Amino acid sequence: MRTLGPMSSTWRYVSILLGLAVTVAAVDAQDWPQLLGENRNGHYVGPPVDVSWDGGSPPELWRRAVGAGFAGPVVSGDRLILFHRLDRREVVEALETANGETVWRHEYPTSYRDDFGFDEGPRSVPVVADGRVFTFGAQGMLRALDLETGDLVWSVDTRAEFRFRKGFFGAAGSPLVSAGRVIANVGGPDAGIVAFDAATGDQLWAAIDDEASYSSGVEADFDGVPHVVFFTRNLLVGLDPSNGEVRFREPWRARLRASVNAATPVVVDDAVFVSAEYGPGAGVFRVQPEGALEEVWRSNDVLSNHYATSVHRDGTLYGFHGRQEYGQSFRAVDLLTGDVHWSLDQFGAGTVLFAGDRLVVMRESGELLIADASPDGMTELASGRVLPAVVRAYPALAHGRLYVRNGDTLVCLDLRAP
Repeated sequence: MRTLGPMSSTWRYVSILLGLAVTVAAVDAQDWPQLLGENRNGHYVGPPVDVSWDGGSPPELWRRAVGAGFAGPVVSGDRLILFHRLDRREVVEALETANGETVWRHEYPTSYRDDFGFDEGPRSVPVVADGRVFTFGAQGMLRALDLETGDLVWSVDTRAEFRFRKGFFGAAGSPLVSAGRVIANVGGPDAGIVAFDAATGDQLWAAIDDEASYSSGVEADFDGVPHVVFFTRNLLVGLDPSNGEVRFREPWRARLRASVNAATPVVVDDAVFVSAEYGPGAGVFRVQPEGALEEVWRSNDVLSNHYATSVHRDGTLYGFHGRQEYGQSFRAVDLLTGDVHWSLDQFGAGTVLFAGDRLVVMRESGELLIADASPDGMTELASGRVLPAVVRAYPALAHGRLYVRNGDTLVCLDLRAP
């Protein structure tokens, strides 16, 4: 079911398009407009992060109470977008990055319940693109809002429209927004992945018959040919973004029903790294010019990501290996051989980003760690507890500020050098 907001008139539509040209031109490389940053690869470009707070914690600029949810914040200019749940409503808020005060608020009812008693808020990180905010709620409500005002542009109830099964943890993959399309891992029959018109919410195409995972898709060019790459419930799949035609597919799922495919694929040149816990483990494939996949390596003992996506730099992957509840290892792995350069055992779970040449690790325990890392080892430069456990949502790193949330608090930390 698609719903258009009050901005659907012809004149308003033309005004939006005119405004988008200005918005696109003004995009700042230091923003963090979606999961894993501007290019969805976990790399931050901006002022070097400060490490002079070793033994304490970085300066705190502000904090505020928030509702339930595993959805991390995103940042565009002076706006932070927070997607959370308050009582029985999913709420999208725009906050001032300077002080955390609310600029606008959009909300709608939800009846989502977690079968395992975990957090019942939204899981999917919002996306800011072309002057709009795109959100995907835990029950599959896909919405587009105006970034400046919070007004509803359009809404699609994907569960009602495509009849997908709830799954263990609800809808969690962040939609991919590119070239006027919003592409989501919906998981419906004959509509596993669906593309919508970013301006209107109209369906453009639907592809594959597979359930949704908790992973998010990425864009990639292989031999100059545009692809979108998704890790669904059962498959690593590459699609033509213009029409949904399948260009490659590789089965990747544990036999265990309770398996979780959650980490986002990592694309480096013509190689794709895919990883999951509960059995399939990790692997690297080269995408051939004709669209076939050539296996480089696969192993369940190298870098099996439970939920956090690994990051890549100079031929090395850095990430978490093993089940979250068993005290994961943190490892450096050669991308093209699968050799483990080093492993810090019982490191605990968390998320990892790159700020320049430094790792920024946010542990579930609430400890922030900044380190130099290479295939030869990892050297801790600064660490400190910034929030009480449990911290599972991905942080946002924008303009030298780190925005981190746990189950009830969002904090803004200043990582800029004095």
